[in-house]
Amino acid sequence: QVQLVESGGGSVQTGGSLRLSCTASGFTLDYYGIGWFRQAPGKEREAISCIGNADGSATWYSDRVKGRFTVSEDKTKRVVFLQMNNLKPEDGATYFCVTGALDLCERIDGPGVESWLELWGKGALVTVSS
Repeated sequence: QVQLVESGGGSVQTGGSLRLSCTASGFTLDYYGIGWFRQAPGKEREAISCIGNADGSATWYSDRVKGRFTVSEDKTKRVVFLQMNNLKPEDGATYFCVTGALDLCERIDGPGVESWLELWGKGALVTVSS
């Protein structure tokens, strides 16, 4: 079955860390960029990070997470990681990974990005308490 599965969500206190994983099954990541989005209750979905290019050399972070989150990948294991440090209450949301083209990072924060997104995971819940 072709799918993406997020894992690693949970509850932490302000300043804590979590590492999310996005694991692909039924296909390899060799030809895909991976985007990370999040959505908090009552708020719009926002793009927060991306990794792309065949060697994972392209990365992108939104201003809200830059310097605190790090995206990486292990294509041999078909997994992309999102290391989240110094978490804040406003980081609490459901986090999703999604496939796109290898140049996804060039487009992920632009208009019409939805047309570039392909397969979504079901999400992982992150709760940050103050």
